[in-house]
Amino acid sequence: MSSDDTPSSASGSPSPASESPFRAGTADRDRAPQFVLPLVLHLEKTDPPARTDALRAAARAVLAILSDERSLGDGAWAEAMRDWQDARIRKVVRRARGAEWRKAAALDGITVTGEGGAEVRVFPPIPLDGWPKELAKLQVSGTELEDPEPPAAPGPEEPVLWLNPDVDMSAGKTMAQVGHGAQLAWWELSDTERKAWREAGFPLSVATPGAARWRELTESGLPVVRDAGFTEIAPGSRTVIADHPALRR
Repeated sequence: MSSDDTPSSASGSPSPASESPFRAGTADRDRAPQFVLPLVLHLEKTDPPARTDALRAAARAVLAILSDERSLGDGAWAEAMRDWQDARIRKVVRRARGAEWRKAAALDGITVTGEGGAEVRVFPPIPLDGWPKELAKLQVSGTELEDPEPPAAPGPEEPVLWLNPDVDMSAGKTMAQVGHGAQLAWWELSDTERKAWREAGFPLSVATPGAARWRELTESGLPVVRDAGFTEIAPGSRTVIADHPALRR
């Protein structure tokens, strides 16, 4: 389950107000050393997580590492986080079970547990060819997840990551995409708004709107993730719209 993608704002590049650490132009980002943010889903054969719970946990894992003190200032992960965010924002989602999960969980990182028990561990960014042996051998494809029952509809004041109803993606690809969406929302928020979201535990929903609602969202000015086209879907595809109450202007 993998994804190498580039998130962007609705205008095609982050707005100055977002305080995005992206370099000024696409060419600069392409020339920068390329890093990837690894995420690992805990997936036991006998008790797989619900799809939407795994998606929410992945998005919250990205927010957790973006806001962690080790990622900021002179923190232990800060340099890697800056290098990663100065290039294309790549995320790769892999799966682990049993001893593989225990070995992955022993590496430096953050585990986020969803409301339904889904577990996703996020690790500091690494060079594209610099995977630790404990993660390099984990599988990246061949797993699908299902929701045993329809997820609850998002509340009106709840942050929502809206999935494009016309784009079909694997579970791993979608986990990476909602991570992109959460990251775009984080960049657009003020420090006060970020603090409030973090202190609340990063509540959010992941939902798929109808076609008419999706068209409205694409014209709303909210941050949009456009896929870079490295895996599964066509370059430039709009995959996720990040809808946070503070961004509904």
